[in-house]
Amino acid sequence: MSKAVVMTFEVADSDDVRPTEKMRRSSREVRAEELRNRIFASAFAVVGRHGYAEASIGRITEEAGIAQGTFYLYFESRQALFDVLLPHVGANMLAYIRKKVHGAESFLEVEEQGFRAFFTYLRTNPGFVRVLNEAEVAAPIAHAAHMKLLTEHYVHSLERSVAAGEIKSFEGREIEALAYIFQSARSYLYMRYVKGNEKSGPPEWLFETYMKLVRDGVK
Repeated sequence: MSKAVVMTFEVADSDDVRPTEKMRRSSREVRAEELRNRIFASAFAVVGRHGYAEASIGRITEEAGIAQGTFYLYFESRQALFDVLLPHVGANMLAYIRKKVHGAESFLEVEEQGFRAFFTYLRTNPGFVRVLNEAEVAAPIAHAAHMKLLTEHYVHSLERSVAAGEIKSFEGREIEALAYIFQSARSYLYMRYVKGNEKSGPPEWLFETYMKLVRDGVK
């Protein structure tokens, strides 16, 4: 019996315990990441409903179900959160669209599936538009970072199509301009055909019209 006890202590004192310690540290890191993401999700919901000006720390923490003191473990101020909120949710939107276009084999397929995914995302996340539009004034750092992220993503996609020989009439600096044209089209078409009517979404003919323009104008 005593021998077994000694062996137990020998194991406890050995390097074999380190993986457990690493697992515990990992669990704490996972927990911290979960809380941080909960704050992001709550801020997204609150700003989407009330706007940045009315998105107080109290409202955000109440939405998240955490104490206000917990908030300050992750962000030093409300503005510090706002300065990274839009890039965070923007990255989530890009991940959603990327998943939807996965498997598309041509530029036209990628563009149509991405166009459809964009509107589906906004229908299920209507607060995103307010978070985006108000950020230009309320969180200019976040707005600039988000636009840079979106544009770089779009440019890289278009450059792959150029390299594959699918786009032959545009190159160099024109590719970035083309990316902004496509992004602007999506924003204004949302404002005209979806905003206020998110449940039904855009009419099918709108997708056909957009792709007609892409097919005939981008060669």
